Amino acid sequence: MKTPAFFLFAALTFVDLAAAAEPARPNIVWIVGEDMGPEVGCYGDAQAITPNLDRLAKQGARFTRCFTHAPVCAPSRHGLITGQYPIKTGAMHMRSTLISPPVTFTKLLRDGGYHVAWPGKTDFNFKEPKEFADSRENWWTKDAPPQQPFFGYANFTVSHESQVRSKGAQLAANTKRLTPEQRHDPARMQLPPFWPDAPEVRREVANYYDLVTAVDHHAGDVLAWLDKHGLAENTIVIFFGDHGRGMPRYKRWCYDTGTHVPLIVRWPGKVQPGSVREELVGFVDLPATALALGGVTLPKDFDGRVFLGPAAAPERKYVYAHRDYMDEVFDRVRSVREKRWHYLRNFAPELPYAQRIDYMEIGRTMHVWREQHAEGKLNAVQSLFFAPAKPKEELYDTDADPFEINNLAADSAHRAKLAELRAACDDWLAQTNDMGAIPVNELIGRGVITERDPNYLERAKKP
Repeated sequence: MKTPAFFLFAALTFVDLAAAAEPARPNIVWIVGEDMGPEVGCYGDAQAITPNLDRLAKQGARFTRCFTHAPVCAPSRHGLITGQYPIKTGAMHMRSTLISPPVTFTKLLRDGGYHVAWPGKTDFNFKEPKEFADSRENWWTKDAPPQQPFFGYANFTVSHESQVRSKGAQLAANTKRLTPEQRHDPARMQLPPFWPDAPEVRREVANYYDLVTAVDHHAGDVLAWLDKHGLAENTIVIFFGDHGRGMPRYKRWCYDTGTHVPLIVRWPGKVQPGSVREELVGFVDLPATALALGGVTLPKDFDGRVFLGPAAAPERKYVYAHRDYMDEVFDRVRSVREKRWHYLRNFAPELPYAQRIDYMEIGRTMHVWREQHAEGKLNAVQSLFFAPAKPKEELYDTDADPFEINNLAADSAHRAKLAELRAACDDWLAQTNDMGAIPVNELIGRGVITERDPNYLERAKKP
């Protein structure tokens, strides 16, 4: 029996309408500024010149409490790409290579039908597998967009620590797009209270802010490309920095200066323009959220919570951070932060804050800070960094003390808060089975990591 033409037409029309009613899965774009904290105009920083990022915040949401779990690049990116804390996988040291890494969230997106474009940095503390991305090219410079839906990564290195201390032709090349009005005068820079006020320090701070503006220009290129190709309405744009600015007591330290980063999300029709969100967000939440937005089931071993979309989970109570080996230098610090209070535990209190890290020592700020300490020119706050040892515990009221200078761990008035965050730290270490407690030689012997730095194993043998 033949199907009447009317019913055939009606059936086809129904299918077409159903397909049309099903929304296209959104594209997802991450824009990352290297070594870049929340020194952005929309975050209230009067020194920042960031018109593109400020406009992005007006079109979406600005998150005020986003934190990385590691204040240095490779462990920070490890959590971003795997959705798991590095202290759980064994990738917590800044420079080591994990031999058997977890699956990347980008592979899971690819398995779910997304095209993944990841140009640039892949310092994940493991060798990236081929299946983690479809393309390694700068997709926002192409004449045609990638296959949709796509996940696009755009990482800008002009604000990296190495560029902050650069000068001459290198600095000029990085800042060539800045107008005269966008260049920062060192004499007008505001300094944190722990640094000495010296011309060299002011010069590097001005460099940093110039380079933040350079990142803003690059971010503008990505946003303009999305507009040009008519993709903005169906693309979720997420901007963040990978950790704090690349200067002493910012990058590498578990204070807010090292872990607090900007997070801006634009999702047309879903995120209210110009909104401000104050919940805690951890970096392991970013890959979990990307999978959920792409309609991909989260693996059970993911440590993050979804913070956007219909699958959003309840707010976090805490975010966590760690510091382990920094290149050749050992330390072990764990931290727990709630919305106001910040707790740090120093597992090697006998070690000073101001250990020498070869790569960090290149910058003039560290040179001047050490010189003035040796000459007895620092005030009490500036001298804290050079204490011969650290307290076992630190507790800061970040509302009253945003630079975390006044340690309240010994103050009886805050005994209950100290106990609460101490217990939260214990819980986190137990839940992750913190591998930072295992000596590096043992991790190597177990086949967990292999050395990446030629001198890393030799240094690890030292007490």
